[in-house]
Amino acid sequence: MTEPSLDSTPVLETARSLAARELCDHCLGRQFAQVEHGHTNRERGMHLRDALDLQPVQPEGCWLCQGLMDDIELFAELVLERLEPYEYDSFLVGSRIAEDVERREAQLSQQTGHGEPMKREINREVGKLVEEQTGKTVAFEKPDVTAIVDTRFDHVELDVRPLFIRGRYRKLERGIPQTKWYCRKCHGAGCDYCNGRGKMYDSSVEELIAHEVMAATRGSDEAFHGAGREDIDVRMLGTGRPFVLEVKEPRRRHLDLEGIQRDINSHADGRVEVSGLRLASRDEVAAIKEASWSKTYRAAISLDERGKINEAVSALRGTYINQRTPSRVAHRRADRVRKRKILDMALEQHDAGEATLRITAESGTYIKELLTGDSGRTQPSFSELADTAVEVKKLDVIDIGDKDGEKVQGNKK
Repeated sequence: MTEPSLDSTPVLETARSLAARELCDHCLGRQFAQVEHGHTNRERGMHLRDALDLQPVQPEGCWLCQGLMDDIELFAELVLERLEPYEYDSFLVGSRIAEDVERREAQLSQQTGHGEPMKREINREVGKLVEEQTGKTVAFEKPDVTAIVDTRFDHVELDVRPLFIRGRYRKLERGIPQTKWYCRKCHGAGCDYCNGRGKMYDSSVEELIAHEVMAATRGSDEAFHGAGREDIDVRMLGTGRPFVLEVKEPRRRHLDLEGIQRDINSHADGRVEVSGLRLASRDEVAAIKEASWSKTYRAAISLDERGKINEAVSALRGTYINQRTPSRVAHRRADRVRKRKILDMALEQHDAGEATLRITAESGTYIKELLTGDSGRTQPSFSELADTAVEVKKLDVIDIGDKDGEKVQGNKK
């Protein structure tokens, strides 16, 4: 079937009917956007007007757009002004138009099946001008920034794609939470309970890492995504725990990640270290959250010298345990029983009522409760099998690996 041309009788008859509404060249030609590719809508409109010997109509007198199509350059200038503070390699333009314009456009669309929406033409033409001025590229998938032109108010909104930075952190000092811990009473506002800080601890792994990243990217906010978390009093050793830092509305994207890594490690004063910083994607956030990370711990415990420590180690090695939500977190987590496997357990040191254990367990295992029994909420437990009360003196994460084979080797620091 032969495609219609601009000079075909059906097209000219439809164009004459539409032109009775006093349409500018843009709006007339746009009704035939799918006819004879390779022309702009304005060029189509001019061709049809010449073929029909019609008088020109300026955009400000157009029944449909009422001057809107005469403001393309203005819209492009507004977009360029809003984009100026941001570093980006790709962009996309979107637009909003008044409801009365959309209603008039819907009336015309019933008369021809060859048109395109006005917003699409605005987006395209503004995008062309921005491309010419900036040398940046229009991207329809995952642009660095999207500019939404509200043609009703000559206003531009920006949707800046977040920046994701992945790495590993080691927490070398106890008493530091992984993420910001807002005050339980004022929830960040500042009160007497938290000495006006708005949070329970002076700093966190998140803040020590994010401070340098935010200074470099000049983002508006951040979110920290870790592959699990350790307790405040637990160190994270080995080569670290995987994390992704999400930077919202970054103004800078071209980063010296090696320099940022050096700054983090220098300014954290030995409390936290990061390694392997690289750019990541949103998909990696989900992967980190969903991964099943087995972990190896080193636990220093005290127990009665008569405790059956070797028997307990042997009994737990390779065994499944049932853990009810620990009493220390029951106020903020669902009270349920979790089945977890103790992949390995070894006695590294034992002397006069003190011992050091190396424990590898499935993701989600509560190690302190595995050792103490938590008043019977973990069964079987090391305390139960050793037939003695157990106190956990120190606990460190020394090795992390996921079920797909990624392995992060630990050390004996």
